[in-house]
Amino acid sequence: MAFIDYYKVLGVDSNATQEEIKKAYRRLAKVYHPDKNRNSTEAKERFQEINEANQVLGDPEKRKKYDMYGENWRNAEEFEAQRREYRNDSGGYDFGGFGGFGDFSRGSSNSSGFSDFFEELFGNRAYSSRGGKDIEATLSLKLRDIAVTGKHTFTINGENIRITIPAGIPDGQKIRLKGHGKAATGNKRGDLYITIRIEPDDTFTRKGNDLYITVAADLYTMVLGGEIIVPTLQGNVKLRIKQDTAPGSTMRLRGKGMPVYKKEEICGDLFVRLELRLPVFNEKQKELLRKIREQGE
Repeated sequence: MAFIDYYKVLGVDSNATQEEIKKAYRRLAKVYHPDKNRNSTEAKERFQEINEANQVLGDPEKRKKYDMYGENWRNAEEFEAQRREYRNDSGGYDFGGFGGFGDFSRGSSNSSGFSDFFEELFGNRAYSSRGGKDIEATLSLKLRDIAVTGKHTFTINGENIRITIPAGIPDGQKIRLKGHGKAATGNKRGDLYITIRIEPDDTFTRKGNDLYITVAADLYTMVLGGEIIVPTLQGNVKLRIKQDTAPGSTMRLRGKGMPVYKKEEICGDLFVRLELRLPVFNEKQKELLRKIREQGE
């Protein structure tokens, strides 16, 4: 079962208070409510996801389990019992919490996906005999690096690792590479867990699958209407500005945002905030402005 980051779904930090979670849920529920988006399948799915996230994070007990076991929080009691058994069998070894790793997709007939998840973590009671040690690493990427699916290479422990990063991957997503950890007896190796970090971009601000940008438009265009050039991840596009557009107005370019993670054919939107750029007036133009002002008084 693929891991769902409920904090990202609601757009809150993992340290958010219960009140902040409640406010985030109410705000998003209004935006994506089916009554306001009757013909949008995407909005319906988003609304269901928001409700699911609220049901878990809005309940302190469920949230505590989710923070420790991620997608498998429903099996927390079973997990704890098994962990205690392993700790006893291994002479006091404690595996600790796992915080909800991201890319543990399963093909099990078990609808919860828990049995495969547990077996993968504990190696079917063979973690100590395997001898390898899991290691963690961080891969930093630029926003433009994840605009399309691509291969990226980095070095860890003297080994060049080449991985394919799907377009639109979320910041903080974990990727597991089996057998790329440290080796011990018998040359058996643990696994490598890579945390993806997306660096802040100078042009775009990312919020989920949507991008935000501020673009300057001159006074004449804002008052009389016209076109401006707007940069997107796919290249520059022309944006039509209506006359008498107020500074600070926001316009939407549909489908010009980030690709949806593992659904590259779908993209979020680009929100363009218009900022007024005043021209440098000469004395003749200033005099004309004075006359216009007087006529308006």
